[in-house]
Amino acid sequence: MQKTLTLKSREDRRLRAGHLWVYSNEIAVDKTSLRDFEPGEIATLCAASGETLGQVYVNPQSLISARLLTRDSKIAIDEAWLVARLTDALALRTRLYDQPFYRAVHGEADSLPGLVVDRYDQLLVVQIGTAGMEALRAPLLQALQQVFHPETIVLRNDIASRELEGLEQSVEIVHGQVAAQAEVLEGGLQFAVDPIKGQKTGWFYDQRENRLAVRRFAQGARVLDVCSYVGGWAVNAASAGAADVLCVDASGSALEQASHNARLNGVEVRTKQGDALQSLKELQAAGEQFDVVVLDPPALIKRKRDAKHGSNHYRSLNQWAMRLLGKSGVLISCSCSHHLSAAQLQDVMLQASRQQGHDLQLLARGQQGLDHPEHPAMPETAYLKTVVAHVRHQ
Repeated sequence: MQKTLTLKSREDRRLRAGHLWVYSNEIAVDKTSLRDFEPGEIATLCAASGETLGQVYVNPQSLISARLLTRDSKIAIDEAWLVARLTDALALRTRLYDQPFYRAVHGEADSLPGLVVDRYDQLLVVQIGTAGMEALRAPLLQALQQVFHPETIVLRNDIASRELEGLEQSVEIVHGQVAAQAEVLEGGLQFAVDPIKGQKTGWFYDQRENRLAVRRFAQGARVLDVCSYVGGWAVNAASAGAADVLCVDASGSALEQASHNARLNGVEVRTKQGDALQSLKELQAAGEQFDVVVLDPPALIKRKRDAKHGSNHYRSLNQWAMRLLGKSGVLISCSCSHHLSAAQLQDVMLQASRQQGHDLQLLARGQQGLDHPEHPAMPETAYLKTVVAHVRHQ
């Protein structure tokens, strides 16, 4: 019989509104002690009144001490349950895309908290981020094979969030064999990615729709792609007729891959290895100018307490990017930091433009791709912002 986890009075309101997380300070420790639970153990969640709210998995070591799996208190959390959830997730993606290249599972938004699955045709790259999902690893792997019938499954459990859950980091091939590179087909282009050593799962599907924006401005343009990784933005620009494309990234291996991906599509890009901000300064000192600059840095604000420092970093990047634009240029600025809202990113760009006396015209806004759905009750799941702006030098 499952143990019961009971909330304090009135702490059930957020969950009734749709949220899926329970924090440690919301638990009625006089009724249930977190120390009684093993990491990943499934429990029945109850309001202070005793009313059953659903089933959760528990981790007494984490600030997020429980995550809601289902509001059905009677259903078994087993392989069949996982198959049903994965089948629902797959049905949505097959409606969205005509080729099997997408994020197949996006955690809480797909009612599978702690789980990310990216699909590269017959290859699945899986990230298990919580003790609760780790406890379901065996039935999960069986369910993935039953729903997707992949040739290969790779576990990229080398993410920092596992440490917060008391889990070790590792990379494993748990089914089949994987080649050194996987293929992504996106927007009529071909990209080779590394599912074992590449960033995250090897590719960033979340920018899929936003990357198309650079095509509109690329014809005959000089394009700078900062934090280019393996060339997603750059190859789109070059394939759309850019006169010159320069990729900047701190990783030499990523830049080699960007050049390779350009060649796969019959185009060329130049590369420059270095820190993003320092490289922008060096390019400005060298008298370089561009018609389009793309800024797609990693998350610069990982914790709320780092918001001020991170915002200043975003502003500096945007300032130096604007200095590299000609009299009339386009800046595509992105942030994947949850703690920087879309409005704040826009304000950062405005501040950067006004400090240099430039006019800013906002042309478009973007968010994470359709295969990265947001949970409407969980603002934490809305993380990616992209702003396309016209910068006019006065």
